[in-house]
Amino acid sequence: MVSMKTEIVVLGGGCFWCTEAVFRMFSGVVKTTTGYAGGSEPDPTYAEVSTGYTGHAEVLMVEYDPGMINFETILDIFFTMHDPTSLDKQGADEGTQYRSIILYTTEKQKEEAEAFIKNLQKEYKKGIVTELQKLRGFYTAEEYHQKYYDKNPEKPYCRMVIAPKVDKVKKKYHLK
Repeated sequence: MVSMKTEIVVLGGGCFWCTEAVFRMFSGVVKTTTGYAGGSEPDPTYAEVSTGYTGHAEVLMVEYDPGMINFETILDIFFTMHDPTSLDKQGADEGTQYRSIILYTTEKQKEEAEAFIKNLQKEYKKGIVTELQKLRGFYTAEEYHQKYYDKNPEKPYCRMVIAPKVDKVKKKYHLK
């Protein structure tokens, strides 16, 4: 049952197509929107963000119902789907726009994320480089980026990069 009270967090874990494909699988995730955040350039385009000069990362706005999926689970999914020790790079995608970043919307999210990262660090030899910032602005990506994996599952990038991440998360969470 949906409680109608939702929360928002914005996550960047490399390509936003991957992040969106993973989070769309979960009950309690009410809405996902790909976009740009974490930088200073107002209303950037994909081409501008791709240069690395806007300071923005490719991110996913996740609106979720905390009565159905809690923030700790959101964080666990996020850290399962990408490598938080890889600075400005996920797989072949390289640049600050692919950095690991959590943009929180409440102080409670900030505190939970700090504690989660501190505990998770014990599982890694390398340092976790995930940035933690207050969300100061979010710019929705162009329409063709929305639900990209759903619309293009047979494209080579989707099959070679996104599908393995989706499969990894499906396996961990026993999803079909």
